[in-house]
Amino acid sequence: MYAVIATGGKQYKVEEGELLKVEKLDAEPGEKVTLDQVLMVKDDNGTLKVGDPLVKGASVVAEVIEQGRGKKIVVYKYKKRKNYRRKQGHRQAYTRIKIEKIEA
Repeated sequence: MYAVIATGGKQYKVEEGELLKVEKLDAEPGEKVTLDQVLMVKDDNGTLKVGDPLVKGASVVAEVIEQGRGKKIVVYKYKKRKNYRRKQGHRQAYTRIKIEKIEA
């Protein structure tokens, strides 16, 4: 059984027991979160439910494993011959979750 969910402006194909790194969610490690933006569900029988845009009554329950920040990227702006340089770093926040149950 798998589902396609939307969270943080992105879409993910998830299965039960899978570890996933998503955009930061407002939850503490160990908490359960319910992701209710389910776009599609395929069960073990092969039945496919496609939402319009969401599947009614479907949700995905996940446990928050950790909150973290990704690798640093450097944003560098430069204009030649104008003595203009700006250097800035960025670390994107993420939440690692474990998919526990897909409810269709």
